[in-house]
Amino acid sequence: MNIREYRATDLDRVIQLFEETVSRINVQDYSSEQLVAWIGHPDRTKWQSSLLAHITYVMVSNEVLVGFADMTANGYLDRLYVGADYQGLGIATALVTALEEAIPVKRYATEASITARPFFESRGYQTIKQNVVIRNGIELTNFTMVKKAIK
Repeated sequence: MNIREYRATDLDRVIQLFEETVSRINVQDYSSEQLVAWIGHPDRTKWQSSLLAHITYVMVSNEVLVGFADMTANGYLDRLYVGADYQGLGIATALVTALEEAIPVKRYATEASITARPFFESRGYQTIKQNVVIRNGIELTNFTMVKKAIK
């Protein structure tokens, strides 16, 4: 497995991985109705624009994209998804570590799902507040989490 920078040609696989991960992994913490609202219909133009504007890394295994993450220049981790069949292999840790090393800021932040919250806590992120996000009229819970850089 190796990490590389995101390429515009990765968009289809990134969106597919996002949809598969949410529907197969987050099902333990969210209802079917919530998952449908979360996945929605990703705006390909907006996704491409933000993935290219942020520092975005993908993890590839045998030419298969198995995870991705993106962070803004000010340390906001926007997305982190690892394929359902690749959970627990250290991919999320490797992606977040690479982003934190590439973007040296005093504080990192993210909006973590219920499912992802324990992962971020294990990396030193602390919950600042619980949020209710409305997607397509459906309430979803997530958490604002921050981490002070050690450097």
